[in-house]
Amino acid sequence: MSEQYFANQPQSKSNPKTWSFQLRGHSFQFTSDVGVFSKNEVDYGSRTLIDAFQLPAISGTIIDLGCGYGPIGLTIAKAFPDREVVLSDINERALALATENAQQNQVSNVSFYVSDRLEQVPTQGCAAILINPPIRAGKQVVHQMFEDSYAALPREGELWVVIQKKQGAPSAINKLNEMFENVETVTKNKGYFVIRAKK
Repeated sequence: MSEQYFANQPQSKSNPKTWSFQLRGHSFQFTSDVGVFSKNEVDYGSRTLIDAFQLPAISGTIIDLGCGYGPIGLTIAKAFPDREVVLSDINERALALATENAQQNQVSNVSFYVSDRLEQVPTQGCAAILINPPIRAGKQVVHQMFEDSYAALPREGELWVVIQKKQGAPSAINKLNEMFENVETVTKNKGYFVIRAKK
């Protein structure tokens, strides 16, 4: 069985790969690697979330939870340079790549935290949390990420989630509706749902 991308310290032999990608009108160069989610291109779910995201009305930082090598958080940081963006992942190799990708794309309004879910992340003053959840980690882990996010967000704060219908979008929406006052599907694209949950 191959190693999962949500391992803390991937043991698989490093074999980095770099490619270029256009996101929200900006050209990026990303490096990814073995043992990290989506090694060869920016995955479709992340692209769908990036395109759909709108800034919340309240001020504050934006957290990319489970950032991988950084495409979501770095694109949002580039698109909204007046906002601080926090990138966090349990996978140390992924976070090292996200840090490297920030440097090679001249994105400076970012900070990085190795963390299991939000445990090590400074959440005070955050306005939005974005998640492309680790589906293979299981429904319990994904729903715990939703609960942690709800607890961390202030009133009017927003959780943005991208998830495929076949990978649990309906149950994710039900779970979010149990907690958040306002849950809407912002976009549907090739089976991917982008859901915004407002506290």
